Amino acid sequence: MAEGSSTPLASSRWAPAADQLPRDLAELAGPVHGAVTLPLHLAWSGLQTFDLGDEKLLLGMYRIVLLNGRHEDCAHYLDANLLVSRWPVLREMLGRGVRTVWEQRFPRLRRVADA
Repeated sequence: MAEGSSTPLASSRWAPAADQLPRDLAELAGPVHGAVTLPLHLAWSGLQTFDLGDEKLLLGMYRIVLLNGRHEDCAHYLDANLLVSRWPVLREMLGRGVRTVWEQRFPRLRRVADA
């Protein structure tokens, strides 16, 4: 059974469309270490390569993917365990629309943030 919630997702021009989110956090199988270079459609301004061993760069890359990524980008560049463990910090780096959509789809993220 997928983790995704069956409740309707918030609609906002500053939030990803529901069909751009993974259905389950298990779909997020991105790298957990090393250097990652994001494509131009995600990182069009500034830094494109991120060392996942550097917490600040890891959070920056996740923020970019969460804000700009499509379904396939999320699955390719995000790791479920890293996302969940960093969510309390990441959620503060995102706009309310993005944060709300992700937390509605994945109640686990909200529970981690509230802990």
